[in-house]
Amino acid sequence: MPNSSSCPFPKLTPEEAAALISNGATVAFSGFANAGAAKVVPGAIAARARQLHESGAPFKIRVLTGSSSGNNIDEELAMAEAITWRAPYQSSPTLRKQINRQEVEYVDMHLAHAPQVLAAGFFGRLDYGIIEATEVTRDGRVYLSSSIGASPTYLRYADRIILEINRYHSMRLPEIADITTLPPPPRRNPIPIHDPLTKIGYPYALVDPKKIVGVVETNEPDAVRPYTGPDRKSERIAEHVVKFLFGEMITGHIPKEFLPLQAGVGNMANSVMAALGRNPYIPPFKMYTVVFQDALVELMEQGKLEAASATSLTLTPAVLRRIYDNMDYFVPRLVLRPQEISNDAGVIRRLGVIAMNAAIEVDIYGNVNTSHVYGTDIINGIGGSGEYTRNSYLSMVMCPSISRNGRISSVVPMCPHIDSNEHSVQVVVTDQGLADLRGLGPMQRAKLIIDQCAHPVYRDYLHAYIRDSKVGHIRHNLRKCYELHRNLMEHGAMLPDLKLSEITDAV
Repeated sequence: MPNSSSCPFPKLTPEEAAALISNGATVAFSGFANAGAAKVVPGAIAARARQLHESGAPFKIRVLTGSSSGNNIDEELAMAEAITWRAPYQSSPTLRKQINRQEVEYVDMHLAHAPQVLAAGFFGRLDYGIIEATEVTRDGRVYLSSSIGASPTYLRYADRIILEINRYHSMRLPEIADITTLPPPPRRNPIPIHDPLTKIGYPYALVDPKKIVGVVETNEPDAVRPYTGPDRKSERIAEHVVKFLFGEMITGHIPKEFLPLQAGVGNMANSVMAALGRNPYIPPFKMYTVVFQDALVELMEQGKLEAASATSLTLTPAVLRRIYDNMDYFVPRLVLRPQEISNDAGVIRRLGVIAMNAAIEVDIYGNVNTSHVYGTDIINGIGGSGEYTRNSYLSMVMCPSISRNGRISSVVPMCPHIDSNEHSVQVVVTDQGLADLRGLGPMQRAKLIIDQCAHPVYRDYLHAYIRDSKVGHIRHNLRKCYELHRNLMEHGAMLPDLKLSEITDAV
């Protein structure tokens, strides 16, 4: 690592950095699932936007990040009405409302695709990259902080770079970084990753030093909030998953040394991982995943999680500090990669990853909606779930069978928006049970999903829907396929005549 006591580039205040950004600019920020996000310059840009708006001057920018960026970027800029276009993922409440009102254009896309799409020029010119790092050298080596994400690509293709040098992070983070950028097609070789701990790149990203216009110094932790504890539905889902995976190991479908796991973000994923960790019959395992979360740190400390590859350390400050205080233990067990590598289809398939991701709803044939309500309103986006669901050795999709005290069924006749289709989804899990769809035709899948995964109060309706549908390879009634969604919009419940007192969480 270079000497951190001096910086070879001009020092800027956040306000000086923000003043460089012009109306209409396309700006790429570091950050993935709230980790390693730029901290202070986005807020200064938001403040500048408010000042310009008060004087009657226009100011809005096009925003790119690696993934969600939390309050520091999306929420601050959205509240200042400073965003006109956004990609590839977001999770801001204010920005979400603006997108659904068509005030902000949103490109929701697979995360591994974003770097290539930018490099090919489909996003247009990238004016600025605002990237958090722990250090930068005179010759343009940028040592990134707690996430890699798409920052190496943004450093390469942005016309001008502003660096936030954050002294809060451990200076040993480069020891777990493995950074490489892919050349454009067709000049690509296979990615030689044969184990989650395989390293193929460098501990730093590269940038042309002439593009660095200044450095802003910070000392702030990532704004990662803790997840709430698991509820009973999540615990039941975890029980079904663990039982199924143990059975797959006993039958030889999963080798005794197990396969690398991937888990999505949130309480459900944390519940599943905790249950796998507690089960004495599940052997120690590795992960090839996207986000390294709080629940995984304890598993790694216990020795149940032997190694993990991800693109971000999305950890609450106290848990991240545990890692920073014990880097001798964690460095040999962790790798952080760019998102185009962590989510690469070829690597996921080569390693035989077992993917476990959450959904909003699933239809009776196994199509999955992870991003939209009513097929119209975005929640967050597809993120990396589609890439893992499509390319994994075993793809599992999880959701509670009902929500809002039974007013909503997560198993429906037809999803009004589909992110992962029936050809990719192999296993559906709810608190009611698990449906293994491998080798089954459409009608077999439908019966199994209804009987095993739908809540009992919705099963009669779903079976009747099939009976009343046009006969075909896949049976549907186009007059009634969205009846449950229409009822929810018009009456506040998918089955308005259902007595809520009849609904329980009992299996």
